[in-house]
Parts: sequence; structure tokens; C-alpha cells
Amino acid sequence: MREMTAEETRAFLSEGTRTGKLAWVGQNGAPHVAPIWFVLDGDDIIFNTHSDSGKAKALAREGRASLVVDMEAPPYAFVKVDGSISFEDELEAVRAVATRIGGRYMGADRAEEFGKRNGVPGERIVRLTAAKVTAMDDLAG
Repeated sequence: MREMTAEETRAFLSEGTRTGKLAWVGQNGAPHVAPIWFVLDGDDIIFNTHSDSGKAKALAREGRASLVVDMEAPPYAFVKVDGSISFEDELEAVRAVATRIGGRYMGADRAEEFGKRNGVPGERIVRLTAAKVTAMDDLAG
């Protein structure tokens, strides 16, 4: 087992179609986890969610979250990001992020379709800015 460098961490988070598992605290204090599609913006993790969703409301209330992205095959690896949450609602930016995410997970030929579907009023960009990153590679080593 070894710790990833910052460059390796960014590459790991950007590779393929790995989903993130986003964790937050619900209004009643219970933990919640949901898979998300995301992209990097510099060192920040960004994704879309609707402003009326329980997830968006909890993230706005708490202002923080954790995200885990893992490699589910040998030699196994993971990145865990704990940090603060901020939002952006400007529609053109929301659509641009939704298009990037659609391109990553559905392919370039469907990126615009997903950008139009998920880049609509009420959707927001959620930005996770790391306070702490744990990135481990070769867990089975």
C-alpha cells in the first residue's frame, strides 16, 4: 500500500467513468451516501444536483461533505476527499458543467444531450473544495 501523489490523485479521479460516493449528514442527523457523476475543476470536484433535492438542501445547510472514489479491482485504490461545499446557479455555467459530465460518463457523442437535460433552471453546480485528501494505491500489494 502506498500514498498517491497529488498528480496521481488527480489522474485517478479523472480516469474513466468511476462514480463518486458522496456522503453528507441529513436534516435528522442521519448519514446519507449517494453515487454521483463528477468532473474536476482544478483540484475541486464539481457535480450537478437540483436545488430542491434533499442532497442540495443538506449540503447547503452543513456546508461540508465527503466523497470516496475507488477502484474496485486489484490492486485496489481509493481517494477520499473531505471538504467544504459551495454552489453556483448561473445557467450557462450549469449547462457547461452538465455537458462536461455527460461527455465523461456517456461519451462525447451524447455530451450535448446530457448538458441540455441537466443544465436547466433549478439545477446547480456543487463544488467540493478539499480540506483533507486521503489517496491510497496498491491496497492489495
